[in-house]
Amino acid sequence: GRAMSITIRPFRPADLQVMQEITLASFPGISLDQTIEQKFGEQNGHDWRWHKARHIELETNANPVGAFIAEEGGRTVAYVTTTLDRAAGSGRIANLAVVAEMRGRGVGRQLIEHALAWFRAEELSYALIESMSHNEVGRGLYTSVGFQEIGQLVHYAMKL
Repeated sequence: GRAMSITIRPFRPADLQVMQEITLASFPGISLDQTIEQKFGEQNGHDWRWHKARHIELETNANPVGAFIAEEGGRTVAYVTTTLDRAAGSGRIANLAVVAEMRGRGVGRQLIEHALAWFRAEELSYALIESMSHNEVGRGLYTSVGFQEIGQLVHYAMKL
């Protein structure tokens, strides 16, 4: 069934470590950093987990007020981070992750809707989200909350 006892609250710096732990449990097989590592080896002496965890740190540093935590019974079960470009009028949902046992219960949807409501309150004009093409869960969720696919990006990498 749906998660009914979820509360969403603003990010606090003390949340970062558990956000990173949830992230690393959520992204094997769909992380761009992992794909690069499989092809070329570790990037600059760091594995994909370091790079992915670093994204969360950079996003929460850059826009702490745009990061939100979902809790169930006081336990962090999911989060969303966002980035804003006020001059362009856009908000981007940067990262979203849900602990394994809570997936499929509407928690990610609640966080996306919370972020979209925050974008509207900030008087932004449009929202953006990106997903790897093989992330079928993301594709279904994002279109179901109103996102439309506008194009596909191809990532290139080379070892220097």
